[in-house]
Amino acid sequence: LSWVQERNSIIGDNYRWPHVIPYVLMDSLEMNAKGLILKAFEQYRLKTCIDFKPWEGEKNYISVFKGSGCWSSVGNMQMGLQQLSIGANCDRIGTIEHEFLHALGFWHEQSRSDRDDYVTIVWDRIQSGKEHNFNKYDDRRSDFLNVPYDYNSVMHYSKTAFRNGTEPTIITNIPDFLDVIGQRMDFSEYDLQKLNKLYNCTSSLSFMDTCSFELENICGMIQSSADNSDWQHLSQVPAGPNTDHTNMGKCKDSGYFMHFDTSAGGEGSTAVLESRILYPKRGFQCLQFYLYNSGNENDRLNVWVREYTSANPNGTLRFIEEIKGSPETYWQLHHVSLNVTSKFRVVFEGVRGSGSSNGGLSIDDINLSETQCPHHIWHIRNFTDLLNTSPAGNSGKIYSPPFYSSKGYAFQVSLYINGTTDNPFNLGIYLSLVSGANDAHLEWPCPWQQVTMVLLDQHPDIRQQMSNQRSITTDPQRVSGPSSNFTWGRPDEVGSEATYPNGTKYMRGPGVGTSAFLTHERLRSRNFIKEDGVYILLTMEGMGTESITSTTTTTAPTITTGHATQPTDPEVPAFCPNNPCENDGVCVMVNRTPVCRCPAGDNWWYMGERCERKGSTRENTVIAVSSTLTVFAVMLIVTITTAVCLKKKYKQGKENKNSLTLEE
Repeated sequence: LSWVQERNSIIGDNYRWPHVIPYVLMDSLEMNAKGLILKAFEQYRLKTCIDFKPWEGEKNYISVFKGSGCWSSVGNMQMGLQQLSIGANCDRIGTIEHEFLHALGFWHEQSRSDRDDYVTIVWDRIQSGKEHNFNKYDDRRSDFLNVPYDYNSVMHYSKTAFRNGTEPTIITNIPDFLDVIGQRMDFSEYDLQKLNKLYNCTSSLSFMDTCSFELENICGMIQSSADNSDWQHLSQVPAGPNTDHTNMGKCKDSGYFMHFDTSAGGEGSTAVLESRILYPKRGFQCLQFYLYNSGNENDRLNVWVREYTSANPNGTLRFIEEIKGSPETYWQLHHVSLNVTSKFRVVFEGVRGSGSSNGGLSIDDINLSETQCPHHIWHIRNFTDLLNTSPAGNSGKIYSPPFYSSKGYAFQVSLYINGTTDNPFNLGIYLSLVSGANDAHLEWPCPWQQVTMVLLDQHPDIRQQMSNQRSITTDPQRVSGPSSNFTWGRPDEVGSEATYPNGTKYMRGPGVGTSAFLTHERLRSRNFIKEDGVYILLTMEGMGTESITSTTTTTAPTITTGHATQPTDPEVPAFCPNNPCENDGVCVMVNRTPVCRCPAGDNWWYMGERCERKGSTRENTVIAVSSTLTVFAVMLIVTITTAVCLKKKYKQGKENKNSLTLEE
């Protein structure tokens, strides 16, 4: 990145955005980036009090477009349209979070006034002309909000930043952190502390509850009086589990979970555990928890919600899902989707089944948030052995089972445990479409489906998880191979024959992904591996969603940098004397011409010269591909000369291995 001055957070309330930030996603953005921007917004909502909304004529707003690299101005420049670039190869959720943290007012971590206590800058290894990127500033101009230096920050440079050879430009004074700096997985704990301090956040928007059962008050949960047994607060059970999931037995005098003993009592006996009362805001929730079954395959866990309304002030039970299966010797992750709109409790009902049991059902590490659940879970066990024995390349590759999207597309994920031959000691991950039962009835090539692959950080609190993820979007015009077949064409036409472990043959399409999904150093730095297993969460969804709300620009807006101290008299859109826009559209003057800015909601939008036509997700219309539409919205050209209005560029070097490529 290049800039003129550096501070960890920019000082001055005038640089703060409101807690709900208006934005526009420009047509120039790649489709994959648009979907990831929305996912990044969800992380802000889950972990902070910052929200984002489609622009509806507010004075200041962020215009996200595909520029040269990844960059943003720092803070709210009070200039009307403020650009933020998500360019080629910037489509990683951590990179997008990074750029929006700049916009919210944060500089890089290594620019702090105390950075020399923690890192050493090797000046003779820095590219000529890039030295200013490593400036630091004293505490009269820098405010790091009384938060410790953070090697793990999503705002920290990597050891290779702007190097002129092969040696690192930044060396951590604690050697163990040399391969940790520069992560672009997710916010760190200290990133969130600083952001929540700066914006006075006392709670986050979509988070609801978490419980690891470490305290005797069991997070305010209550035992029902209507059952004939109780859930017990335990640290181990003779038949299993031997430890809780939170600490895995590593911490003395801690490590508890809730257990329903099914070795006693008769068939049909129950134990009911209810959460405290919760208050939803969004109308959809995801319940995540770990379950250990050491009982009988007929024992079952029922998930209910108790909903309170004016008509039923004492609450009404509504059944959500039954979970049952063969007993196993490990904790298993589960997700349950809820759709509650009134105050409620989550209810866990253990039910003893028929047959003998030596153990029972145990639950731990519950998280509830107003987010969408992943569609599928791939649990890979004995992962340490795989790491130690798998060679680099194809012989060290493993395949997931086949999964189906909600539209009926079948897909599969491959994981290079020890990397590809040209990029070892990394996890590599690739997506392929595979032949499935619905192929004759689907649209081919597969159009604009985004698949998100998340390696789960199994931290017990969802707000502190730093999962690693990549998303791939199926561009129906993409071609691959010497025959120029469509990459996302029907697998039995463009794929090659493969065999499932049970001997069934199928067709697998080309693989698209990255050989640099996650380094082994980062893999071991978090709770990715727990109980010697990892979880990869998978979702395949259409791109005609919420705020893929785009605006076409005919002239690229520019921001000029210079040395003035403050922006003066910022330019903002002028509103039209008469509003010709229909359906509550906002009219602004661009080059003395009235232009309509059309409103958009969660699953609808207006379009056309006067916002006269309505589109929605039900119409199978991808609004982001609006090059085929006539969208009359030309963005302001804003030129401001100021030292604090700095264009921060992150140019991709020749060693960039983060781009999504075709699997060889």
